[in-house]
Amino acid sequence: MRRLCETVLRSNDIDSLADFATDYDPRGARTFACLLYTLDRWESALYWWRFAAGAEDPLAAHHAAVGISLDARLWRAVARMLGFTRDRHLPQPVRPSTELAEGFARAMPWGPALNTFVKTDHLPRELATR
Repeated sequence: MRRLCETVLRSNDIDSLADFATDYDPRGARTFACLLYTLDRWESALYWWRFAAGAEDPLAAHHAAVGISLDARLWRAVARMLGFTRDRHLPQPVRPSTELAEGFARAMPWGPALNTFVKTDHLPRELATR
């Protein structure tokens, strides 16, 4: 999963982070989730992958299918229904590293809601699924 996230963060999808704080588009949500995952914020990453998958982002649905739980099985089915294939949906890396994404995490003036996802290890109680 880390390698998959690093591929996203090395692609042009990183450009979606600049507007994500105001836009909340699926590609930005997926890219933000990958950033969170690489920062070891797994619960928060899963939240945003599911957000993006619910907005019909096939790659996010593939990401949301992490694990062996019933939830993961559901998201694998959603990814299949959305026609996910690595060849079609995995972005191509255009940068040699994820430094740009890490710079976004440090420099972006995230609003209070997104700041919670970047700086805390667990989801806020209101967003926890269990």
